[in-house]
Amino acid sequence: MNVEVVDGARLPGHAARHIARLLGEAVDHRGSATLALSGGSTPATMLAALADLEVPWHVVHVFQVDERIAPDGDPDRNLGSLVADLLDRLPADAVPGGVYPMPAAAALAGDRAAQEAANRYADELSRVAGDPPALDVVHLGIGDDGHTASLVPGDPVLEIADRDVAVTGPYRGRRRLTMTYPALARACNLVWLVAGADKADALRRLVGQDATIPAGRVRRERAVVFADSQAASELRRSGS
Repeated sequence: MNVEVVDGARLPGHAARHIARLLGEAVDHRGSATLALSGGSTPATMLAALADLEVPWHVVHVFQVDERIAPDGDPDRNLGSLVADLLDRLPADAVPGGVYPMPAAAALAGDRAAQEAANRYADELSRVAGDPPALDVVHLGIGDDGHTASLVPGDPVLEIADRDVAVTGPYRGRRRLTMTYPALARACNLVWLVAGADKADALRRLVGQDATIPAGRVRRERAVVFADSQAASELRRSGS
């Protein structure tokens, strides 16, 4: 795992340029690319920066890494930020080859409906990204409790080894749909974006492969972390 510490103001653009380069390489190699984006507040400026870059969007397929189970249009939904910060900022002639929102509203109807929604999204991944799916670029963040995607401490979803998308238990008021460890492990490239002093301990544990936090169990090959100096403060002290 490579860690790049970037001044806070430059961090979003630096990460966005890396993602754009990886997508371009995938398109050059195969003619199309797949990108999966996580939710949260940290990536908003990165997505806006990505919208300003030259990316062959017409052959890029955009997925969600995770989503809160909530009605369409609910402000808790990660989809709203994905649309406002990236998709709505793209030039009119830069429409992505495909955008695949997680069917979170359909999952509101109960446990069976939620599982069916997860299965449908896994099928969509397989249809677009191969069977089993191997996404070109997956963007991840980390919480102060060490969660990533919606793989949260203590959730049974952490032990799933035979499904790519799963339904979590309640976490901070919402159940979620999330990609699982197997889906993340197959990704060609993982791009972590970490900012803020409140993430310093979690980032130290991630880099140290601390398997007691969910993020520490994500594979490290072909992974790069872009962090600001505050988030990286514990790395300097620990010598990581």
